[in-house]
Amino acid sequence: MNKRNKANGDQNGQSIEQLTERHLALNTRKIQAETQLETATEQLDKLKAEAREKYGTDDVEELSELLESMKAENEQKRLEYQRSLDRIESDLAEVEQKFAAASQAIDEAGEAST
Repeated sequence: MNKRNKANGDQNGQSIEQLTERHLALNTRKIQAETQLETATEQLDKLKAEAREKYGTDDVEELSELLESMKAENEQKRLEYQRSLDRIESDLAEVEQKFAAASQAIDEAGEAST
């Protein structure tokens, strides 16, 4: 007899004790599944309430659209920030170049007068 047949027995050959044991095991699994379902449902309800509070909806499609909109807005802000940094870096390089040219002119003027 293989493991499955041994665990389940054949339908006509199980004793009342085996049947009772099977019933208890199945009932335990049922209770566990119901508990998991209840926990998952409570968690889903909490997350939906949180989404409604933060984003005004708990509809998954609307939340997905909102997320895409937020991503696009963040990308635009990131691009603007990068452009600002590029401009600052360019301006700083220009100032450094002018300072270096002025320093060189001062040094040359100092050397010429000596």
